[in-house]
Amino acid sequence: MEEIVVIGGGQAGAQAIISLRQLGFEGKVTLICGEKQLPYQRPPLSKAFLKGELAEERLYFRPSDFYDKQNVRVLTGVLAKKIDREVQAIELSNGETVSYTKLLLATGAPPRKLPFEHDNLTNVHYLRTLEDSENLSPALSSEGRVIVIGAGYIGLEVAAVACAAGREVTVLELADRVLARVASEPVSHFYQDLHKDAGVDLRLDSAVESFDIDDNQIKSVKLTNGTVLECATVLVGIGATPETKLAEEAGLEIDNGIVVDEHTQTSVPNIWAAGDCSNFPYPRYGRRVRLESVPNAIEQAKVTAANMLGDKKVHNALPWFWSDQYDVKLQTVGLMQGFDDLILRGKPENKSFSVWYFKEGKLLAVDALNDAPSFMVAKKLLSTETNITPEQAKDTEFNLKLLF
Repeated sequence: MEEIVVIGGGQAGAQAIISLRQLGFEGKVTLICGEKQLPYQRPPLSKAFLKGELAEERLYFRPSDFYDKQNVRVLTGVLAKKIDREVQAIELSNGETVSYTKLLLATGAPPRKLPFEHDNLTNVHYLRTLEDSENLSPALSSEGRVIVIGAGYIGLEVAAVACAAGREVTVLELADRVLARVASEPVSHFYQDLHKDAGVDLRLDSAVESFDIDDNQIKSVKLTNGTVLECATVLVGIGATPETKLAEEAGLEIDNGIVVDEHTQTSVPNIWAAGDCSNFPYPRYGRRVRLESVPNAIEQAKVTAANMLGDKKVHNALPWFWSDQYDVKLQTVGLMQGFDDLILRGKPENKSFSVWYFKEGKLLAVDALNDAPSFMVAKKLLSTETNITPEQAKDTEFNLKLLF
């Protein structure tokens, strides 16, 4: 009998299991989750759940009886320690060995850690797991300054929540603008103004020199320019690193993630990878990429499930992302890297505008801020490869829907 094992209880792992059963797979399915919870959503952990606006039970993709009804064995709080490719088995942290005929690695991308031993520091936080969010939440209603290291999406989302809760917040960013790796200058400048107007102390071009640690807590942060900032809480948001140790030790090809082909299969037969941990060829953009994105994890897992059952689907779904900060929702569709023309549609000062990215006259991506109509139109344009000119995108009087 076929035995499919999925390692990782995030979005990709959960979706793969759902898809396997939807596609009619009747063999054994085992899900190995390092966390003690059933698979759940991660994006609300830095937004609604962190603010106490979303109950824990609403985080879960499926209730526990779903897995029972689908005859899925779920091992929570258990880590996969070793993949034995010769006998196609996985050694687990609880001493058990689980056999497989096909294996999916959906190990995700945990946060990058500070470059020193910090596990015993009680006021240093990262944000990836439900437990992380629960540990951080009380700190947002306490006294003292919150220092956020890193002005990426996670850092800025937490800064927004902390600021709205009345905390004194300082954000430290090594680059000369926020979201430098993932956003254009107009979007970065909009968010810089948004956070400054809310009262956040935003410090760009700022590098940390040292930490003053006492009684298992960081008491202050010293910057390379000599500034010393006292703090009560530190949130570290300096990016994520794909979890590849298990795959690497098993001899799989690794390069900024677990390398897979167009069918999401790894360099080893009967082993696939999907989600934030996978580095895949992207026909839509003509290059290899690794995406940390819920929609990507969902679509890639659907393709993987089908291919594990004998199909030859190619993962080429249109990428999209989102972020909620204060009263602004950012919705992004496409990948803007490599653009040579940028069009601003609308006015940032009105907190409702979009940025359209072109390369050689062809639309690459759109950032829509409090502008859902532009996001939906852009999504349709890109998915259908319908042409739009930079002049049409710039003309706010032009009805974009006329393009269809």
